[in-house]
Amino acid sequence: MLERESIRETDAMPRSRKISLNESEPFKRRKKKHYGPCEIEFLPSVDNLVEPADYNNFTQFLLKYILNEGHLNGNGVFEPLFAGHQSLQEREETYYAKNQSLHCGFIEGPEGYPSSGFDLDEHDRAYMATCRVVVSSCIFGGSDYLRRPTKSKIGSYSKKNVCFIMFLDELTLTTLSSEGHIPDENGSVGLWRIVVVKNLPYKDMRRAGKVPKLIAHRLFPSALYSIWLDSKLRLNADPMLIIEYFLWRKKAEYAISVHYDRTCVWEEVLQNKRLNKYNHTAIDEQFYFYQSDGLVKFNASGQDPVLPSYVPEGSFIVRAHTPMSNLFSCLWFNEVNRFTSRDQLSFTYTYLKLRRMNTGRYFQLNMFKDCERRAVAKLFHHRTNGITDPPPTNLHTYKNHSSMSS
Repeated sequence: MLERESIRETDAMPRSRKISLNESEPFKRRKKKHYGPCEIEFLPSVDNLVEPADYNNFTQFLLKYILNEGHLNGNGVFEPLFAGHQSLQEREETYYAKNQSLHCGFIEGPEGYPSSGFDLDEHDRAYMATCRVVVSSCIFGGSDYLRRPTKSKIGSYSKKNVCFIMFLDELTLTTLSSEGHIPDENGSVGLWRIVVVKNLPYKDMRRAGKVPKLIAHRLFPSALYSIWLDSKLRLNADPMLIIEYFLWRKKAEYAISVHYDRTCVWEEVLQNKRLNKYNHTAIDEQFYFYQSDGLVKFNASGQDPVLPSYVPEGSFIVRAHTPMSNLFSCLWFNEVNRFTSRDQLSFTYTYLKLRRMNTGRYFQLNMFKDCERRAVAKLFHHRTNGITDPPPTNLHTYKNHSSMSS
């Protein structure tokens, strides 16, 4: 494994590639918009619903995952990290859609070292390994209320065959139990099966929440499909109808909505800094790094954009667990691990880089309208207002920056 050597990314990147972010010149104010749901033409029921015969004609290759890491070269004290110690060159190689073993969370250190985190009860693990279709969410740090899926909108087939998993930490379980949400003898509250996570891998609760959000295929190894919804959402539609509409009908393997207001990552960066969503220096380092690797403004060239928006809303994701979908999920998670937990900053960079490095090997992404997201999941406010995240403790940069050129 390559020896790691920390440097500041801003010292390593070509000066000519930097693009200043002038916060004194905000984007034009838009007129206040009304955001609401739009009509979705779901099938009338899940009866006789069958995956189309030609649906799974996607890019094929074999992914394996690094499960353990030994000591790295150097004199530093080795610390097991949940996402491992990935060098910049290793990061670059993982963007190729090919047979490979890559970093994708759940990585342990040598024998005798403590767990790197996200510890689950073996009974829960065994149950999760049986799931073929999953709806999942999480609440960590007592940050939200428990919102149960609307039972009347979910058919008997899905109630019987879809796994509804809510990940909680022990603090949140205690808080919700005090409010009357006590798991029954099967460990469930309504449709949600409660899975308690011990030893969260990050102190930043937002970053910890990216584990079930972004790499569901690691938690549910037998799943064919998964639906993620943030804890601020309540599911108001049948999961199988959602899969048919957003994936099968569109011949897509990954579906996520556009942001309701912003289309450009430049705008998203400014908004994150204005609202103190994260440490400003860390945001700048991530953003300059992405610019040095070719990220440009949305539709800056005047040509039709590759995506309808460069900023996803991100709270609702529908996935087929195909090789390309799983690879994208790992790559996006690794960006969130390396830089900031603000996943909207890294989504488009990850997608465009994957696309650029795999000409002719397509990732079928359905980036749908935000009003469609609002039609399937009701939005609520979080229990508490967020605070500025601390600077990431695992932000590592590396020499050999030339490998990052576009």
